[in-house]
Amino acid sequence: MASATASTLETPSVSVPQTSASASTNFPPIKIGTRRSTLAQIQARLVEKTLKDTYPDRKYAIHAILAQGDRDKVTPLQQLSMGENAKSLWTGELEEMLLKGELDMIVHCLKDMPTQLPPSLSIGCICPREDPRDVLVVSPKLSSICKNLASLPEGSTIGTSSVRRAAQLRRLHPTLKFADVRGNVGTRLAKLDAEDSLFAAIILAAAGLKRLGMEDRITQYLSKDSGGMLYAVGQGALAIEVRENDTVVKEMLAKIGSERTTRACSAERALLRSLEGGCSVPIGVETEWRGGKRGVAAGVEPAKEYGKDGKAIEEERDDEILDSEELVLRTIVVSVDGTESVETEMIRKVTSVADAEAMGRDIAKVLVEKGADKILEKINKEKQWVAKKELGVAST
Repeated sequence: MASATASTLETPSVSVPQTSASASTNFPPIKIGTRRSTLAQIQARLVEKTLKDTYPDRKYAIHAILAQGDRDKVTPLQQLSMGENAKSLWTGELEEMLLKGELDMIVHCLKDMPTQLPPSLSIGCICPREDPRDVLVVSPKLSSICKNLASLPEGSTIGTSSVRRAAQLRRLHPTLKFADVRGNVGTRLAKLDAEDSLFAAIILAAAGLKRLGMEDRITQYLSKDSGGMLYAVGQGALAIEVRENDTVVKEMLAKIGSERTTRACSAERALLRSLEGGCSVPIGVETEWRGGKRGVAAGVEPAKEYGKDGKAIEEERDDEILDSEELVLRTIVVSVDGTESVETEMIRKVTSVADAEAMGRDIAKVLVEKGADKILEKINKEKQWVAKKELGVAST
């Protein structure tokens, strides 16, 4: 699946269904659900384009919905995702529409999807992954002198709403300060660029900037070897959620998914599921394929390989080549303050999704043996304390 940007795919500015101009048929339009943000709609139209290329005789209509997590742009994500909210913060309303038959599929950022889906829903496919890494975006006021995390002035404030990102950076860069920054990509960049901005830099996902055609804002690509940052489970991948019994749609999606991405992300999600972590827990991962008929891979991404310049190396489509390679899965669990951490790495040949999920569960066991469960238990207790405190304030 080719990458799409704001300049190559027009994005609807309203949330009414956007029906594609396909050939007239007797089939009803395939209703594609997505969140209302510009990036979400670009991603939905990217999937729509791939479907149109594969099934040109079908019609498609995009339905953009304001998700629960998009309504509140002030509350920090760590608080917003407490309790039951964590399960449906970005997906709840769309899943209700899918269950009612008002949608035929939902385009999600895989990192936003709970690892446990409603019983009658499933992932129809996972599309080829965009660059999954996090990136550093430096303020224009510092961009001429600061080219990476290490060159930021001591005491600099980094903008991020992610507990995972802040925890990992606190661990390796204790002199940095952190402040919450919410909103879509454009809003966050505007807060960084403001004349009176308190931010020296912000951390964003490379995939979002690339899909928006804004990769020129990237100062540094972050990874284990560059800045010490592992990305979120599923980051950079688009997943299509469908009704479990909708065989027609599932058969359509089978032709646009990526087995390479699916296996890698299945290992990541099995790890997260085993640790019972969510998007507000500091668990980082990094995957790559290596060995086999292609030799050693360059980069840190399972669907494509990326060079240090962020350019994608063309993906091999031969399943025999994929089956001959080994999956490398690196992972870390960090306390919120960055003072405690457990990390490990596993290399294994995975020739199916089942193999990948077994790998994820096994690496989770290693993390627990090293003490990750104690870190996560402490984080959960702290979240429960904050939730009770907030409840007490609300009731007075």
